[in-house]
Amino acid sequence: MWLHGHMASRIEDYALLSDLHTGALVGRDGSIDWLCFPRFDSPSVFTALLGNEHHGRWLIAPTDARVAARNYVEQTFVLATRWESAAGVALVTEFMPIGDRRASVVRRIEGISGSMEFKQEITMRPGYGKVLPWVRRVRADDGTYVIVAVAGPDALALRGNRLPHAVDHKHAGNFTVAAGEVVQQELTWYPSHRPIPQDIDLDAALAETLDYWNGWAAKCSHDGRYAPMVERSLLVLRALTHEDTGGIVAAPTTSLPEDFGNTRNWDYRYCWLRDAALTLEAMLTHGYENEALKWRDWLLRAVAGDPEDLQIMYGLGGERELSEGVLDHLPGYEGAVPVRIGNGAVGQYQADVVGEVLVALEKLRQAGGKEDHFSWPLQQAMLAFVERHLADKDHGIWEMRGELQNFTHSRVMMWAAFDCGVRAVRDHGLKGHAERWEALRDQLRTEIMENGFNRDLGTFTQIYGGTATDASLLVIPQVGFVAYDSPEMLGTVAALEKELVDEYGLILRYETAAGLDGLAPGEHPFLACSFWLVEQYAHTGRHDDAVALMDKLTGLANELGLLSEEYSMKDGRMAGNFPQAFSHLALVRAADALHGTEQLSMAADGGGRGHAGVDSPDEDSPDKPDSAGTDRILDAGEDSVQQHGTMGS
Repeated sequence: MWLHGHMASRIEDYALLSDLHTGALVGRDGSIDWLCFPRFDSPSVFTALLGNEHHGRWLIAPTDARVAARNYVEQTFVLATRWESAAGVALVTEFMPIGDRRASVVRRIEGISGSMEFKQEITMRPGYGKVLPWVRRVRADDGTYVIVAVAGPDALALRGNRLPHAVDHKHAGNFTVAAGEVVQQELTWYPSHRPIPQDIDLDAALAETLDYWNGWAAKCSHDGRYAPMVERSLLVLRALTHEDTGGIVAAPTTSLPEDFGNTRNWDYRYCWLRDAALTLEAMLTHGYENEALKWRDWLLRAVAGDPEDLQIMYGLGGERELSEGVLDHLPGYEGAVPVRIGNGAVGQYQADVVGEVLVALEKLRQAGGKEDHFSWPLQQAMLAFVERHLADKDHGIWEMRGELQNFTHSRVMMWAAFDCGVRAVRDHGLKGHAERWEALRDQLRTEIMENGFNRDLGTFTQIYGGTATDASLLVIPQVGFVAYDSPEMLGTVAALEKELVDEYGLILRYETAAGLDGLAPGEHPFLACSFWLVEQYAHTGRHDDAVALMDKLTGLANELGLLSEEYSMKDGRMAGNFPQAFSHLALVRAADALHGTEQLSMAADGGGRGHAGVDSPDEDSPDKPDSAGTDRILDAGEDSVQQHGTMGS
């Protein structure tokens, strides 16, 4: 095992590139440390993120320069990095082409002024950094030279006008870029039994990729104070979505630790029904009806079959076999082991999942979406599944690996499932067993209030008969079980603030020291839960608290507007898999809640004042929160780079 060499960057120092099939993570140091080809869940060819340079990476960076600015070009996933030194200025533009179904990464280095020396190192290691490929330099049919690496079914081809040379099981070399010069490199994956892919016009590919992302973003409808962050979050959700199947991965990475050096390391490169359902809602709310329908179709295909075989997650194409294994040859991110592939939670029973799916599909109906001969019967079968498992305990939303419990959140989502069934019949005229579903819904309400609400403490509890809380209880009013400002929820929020809100104002999912999850204690605040708290504050007149927390949370994004799963305020750094769909989904919900309540308040006050008498910030007000993000132009000679997103803390 290699123990020394380049180590992974901090999580927040990475940028995401995406071609709607897979994604690459590029560090501020110019190193691509993570890339799976050809899908998000394929074995990685660059794995330095979970080890070091010997496990595969691709570095292109100046030998002596600093990053003056780094941003996405406009509303895209085309990354622009401006490097400056005493000798010159250069602009590096990186992207994954969209449109021709070509699995590749392009890196374009342009001299802006003076000259700059760059170092290039590429170590190709398929099979999660374990396989040493056969590498050779060949002359392609078009006369250009190509470095080709072959290992079993996988092949990689590196083209460019500054190809590196073989040096000790890697390829390396330096080159100088003067003002006006352009160096372009492309790494392409292809099945090893096929010919080497032809060269393409990289400038045309860049233009087409920019047009795609900007065109997609232009359809976004949101005009609140956090509109740029909402837009970037929706773009992240799109970037994590497979173009063909419509499946969305929870994150493009595996085993980035929830607690550094701990064992809470999971593979998130799969499609959770919960995330897919919430994505459907977010897309529907912001003008992406076609995308919402495509996600609905993915959901229905994935769960099709015997409802008893229902899983909480699937592969990008609906694959069901996601067995968990360990990669012992990898030392892990900053030593966090084990490094896992697959996810053992796939076999868990999580009673909330059907509720999330049916809530999303009910919102699609409310927006005018029509059921067909496939979609509504399948939903009826899912309701029958919930009924058959009415008495079963489950693992809960947080995928507890301890004993099964009656989690209050899970039981509320079962209530929501039956509520959606009743609404489908009563409000939309669909055929179904409305009376039976209504009786089961009412039965669950009585049960939840008797066992999941502690009247002595005045709060909902994590599990039936318990005394501890759980951040998932913030979802209860979101599905209409009680009102946001009901005494039960206000009491629950007070208990959550006392038990789970840390000294920095962020909320933990639950108290890990209790051992309920069957794992060693220790994790950082889960960002999605804090966004849920923003939503709760917004709906209960705590406008200042909502804005303060929202500003704090959006300020935790990196300069590209990307969020991880968790954040350690003590260490000032991100934790968990990155970028995390669930965090961006919750951000969109929180921003929508704040915007909606502010609009209602302004309407009630005649449009002149914000909620609770707080002045609404004017466009030119120096006090207007910057966390919503602004467009910034970076001077690059005659070239300019436009930034969307939020600056990190």
